[in-house]
Amino acid sequence: MSLQRTITVPFSGAGTGTEELTWAQFAAWRSMGVVEAVEWAGGTMALADGTTVAGIATLLGFIMGRHQSLRTRLVFDGDGPPRQSLAAAGEVTLEVHAAPGDPADLAAAIRARFEAAPWDPVTDWPVRMAVVADGERALHLVALYCHMVIDGYGFEALVADLANLDPATGRALAPVEGVQPLELARAQRGRAARRQHEASLRYWERHLRTIEPRRFPEALDPQPERWQEATLTSPATALALGVVAHRTKVHTGTVLLAAYALVLARLSGRPVGAFRVVVSNRFRPGFAASVSNLALAGLAVIDTADAGFDEVVARAWKAQLAAGMHAYYHPRDLWPLVERVGAERGVELDTMCYFNDRRRSAAQAPSADPATPEEIEAALGRGGLRWGPRSNEYDATCFLHVDAGPGGLELTWRVDTAAVSPAMLESGLRGIETLIVDAALVAAPVA
Repeated sequence: MSLQRTITVPFSGAGTGTEELTWAQFAAWRSMGVVEAVEWAGGTMALADGTTVAGIATLLGFIMGRHQSLRTRLVFDGDGPPRQSLAAAGEVTLEVHAAPGDPADLAAAIRARFEAAPWDPVTDWPVRMAVVADGERALHLVALYCHMVIDGYGFEALVADLANLDPATGRALAPVEGVQPLELARAQRGRAARRQHEASLRYWERHLRTIEPRRFPEALDPQPERWQEATLTSPATALALGVVAHRTKVHTGTVLLAAYALVLARLSGRPVGAFRVVVSNRFRPGFAASVSNLALAGLAVIDTADAGFDEVVARAWKAQLAAGMHAYYHPRDLWPLVERVGAERGVELDTMCYFNDRRRSAAQAPSADPATPEEIEAALGRGGLRWGPRSNEYDATCFLHVDAGPGGLELTWRVDTAAVSPAMLESGLRGIETLIVDAALVAAPVA
């Protein structure tokens, strides 16, 4: 057995109280209820030489005390949704494991156990941490954070804030920055937030009244395990993205969304597509450095008809801007809106086609030195497609995740096989690669 011991880490911080959920917390809570699973952010990482177990314990106590979201649990005191409860102090457990073999393999196994273990939102802290060690020498870290309290950009903010930890004393070197969850919940009841909420719902309703009810018009016979996913690892796409983004003056994530829109248009026979894009909301005042969950789904509607690839990229960029500006709302009011508009149109609206670029700030980095055609063509022989898990756990119609993997860009597409067959799944992923590579290998926009 690898577990050597546990360390009880005390923490304390400013603030305490109970409030209703923020809008993003509410969305995360409902999502976990729909899929019947707890969603976690984080993972594993190798630690620098000289890192100690005591140092990791100090780090854990620091982040728990400093960031209110990490010492937030839930309270159920009525028939409605839960409320968030912030504790002023507490204790959290750090697991210490000995690695007789590869510490990376053991860290991956601990992560899988952490993700599968039950989580009680009333009594458990939303942070799970372990260290793989050789004596007091820390080798690998495992850290998971419940999505209720943090999103991808919040995780980046957490990592950046570690520069404010004095490792010798465990004290903070600067005041904490960014909006805190209790403060945000109160602000979201204010007049300014309500105006943004109402403007967002008007934007959604305008598009809900015109989009095609079903993204894929032909109903298919689903597989016995209805939801299926595959991942395409593509070094060539990673290189080609920089070329196209440099030429079109947009982020690489926009180029990927454009290719996704074109592929879905071809698979479905419908040139106009509605995509739920995950919006960080970090451009709003006070949000950038917040270690919390602020992300909500925006609606990007992209028309691919009669346009070359570069023109679709331009349209995707405009659609992303509109989606971002209208992705600040209380989801409690969005879901009844979708149902009401569908009833008025006499259809069931499918708005469950998602795009999530998990590279975050890396997706926005400009390419100062785009790859050559020869480099892109040489990379085409590397990478490959692997099939992922299947399940009958309810999920979206289709959900494309984008990650920066060690072997190149990773595109993971999870689909409902009642709408997208396994053959369509594979051709869709390879189609995205082909579109972007072809666009990079020509000087003019691609038809």
